[in-house]
Amino acid sequence: MRPAPSTPLTPATIPVDDVSPSRRLRLKPAAPVSGHVDGAWWPHSRDLPSELPSMLAELEQRAGPAARISYHLGGWDRAPRRLPAGRVRLEGFRTTDPHTLTVVGLSGTRTVLLVVPPDTFGPAAEAALDAASASGDRRSTAELLADTTTSTRTT
Repeated sequence: MRPAPSTPLTPATIPVDDVSPSRRLRLKPAAPVSGHVDGAWWPHSRDLPSELPSMLAELEQRAGPAARISYHLGGWDRAPRRLPAGRVRLEGFRTTDPHTLTVVGLSGTRTVLLVVPPDTFGPAAEAALDAASASGDRRSTAELLADTTTSTRTT
């Protein structure tokens, strides 16, 4: 249900399907590394190869081209070893934090992103994105996602 035209769009009133890719990736301001993550990403699905291109295009503006991505195997559908274009290697592990995705750039940059579960309801996802991208936030991934566990979409 869309808000009435006179209703200002706030994180709580943005319909889930209206959240643009640029609003689904949020990064901490460029500064010395702080906390457990460098920002957050809210993918539409658990299909990693289809979700990554738009996120990487946006991340590339700040961190440069990606060389490889590490992710937790249990958090995503089965994925190939490389993205279809072949330039980015995908590395799935069972030992990494299940709520993160690590992007290593060609230049050696390393960006750790909190992954907000795709089925998280809009306001809870927006809150997690904002918190993880706040300057100086040092909360763990579990703390950042605490409010999303009871706020998933019902279809």
